[in-house]
Amino acid sequence: MIYIYNDYGGTHTTSLAAAYHLNKLPKDRELSKEEILSVDYFNKLQTSDMGKLILHGRDENGNAVYTIGCGASTVVIPALKNFWLLLQGVSQDHETIVFSNTSPTVPFVMTIGGFLSRRLKVNFIGVPLLVLGAQQCCNNIIRLVEHTRTIGMSQADTESIIVLENKKFKDDNGA
Repeated sequence: MIYIYNDYGGTHTTSLAAAYHLNKLPKDRELSKEEILSVDYFNKLQTSDMGKLILHGRDENGNAVYTIGCGASTVVIPALKNFWLLLQGVSQDHETIVFSNTSPTVPFVMTIGGFLSRRLKVNFIGVPLLVLGAQQCCNNIIRLVEHTRTIGMSQADTESIIVLENKKFKDDNGA
């Protein structure tokens, strides 16, 4: 199985989701600033990295975990889905792929922090806002990852491509 966490920039909630999926972060407490900023690719990708699939590793079941930033495009995931169907038809490989949208977990403060840090390069304001936003949304990301894994495992025998929009994770806990 392949898991791909996606959102606008592919560098904040997707990186956190991949780290949680791969058990690189503790799930029983709030993350520290240092833990957040040390997550692979967290706040490190540029606009030019949008559309690139980034492998974060393999989970305990051998499943690949990727992230991708889609920008404002609504066609990236459908295009990848159709491309995967094409590859499956050519290669007769029927590995399940799960796309999971992390955008609904993004709190407003993280949106502002990301804009200030990544677009305007005003890190002294943007990074603290990103850390605050990450701390606000971590519980939602943990739940989203658990949901993604559960759906992936339960539907892998019947679906070759699963697209999760995850709208139910929006605005939990005031984020």
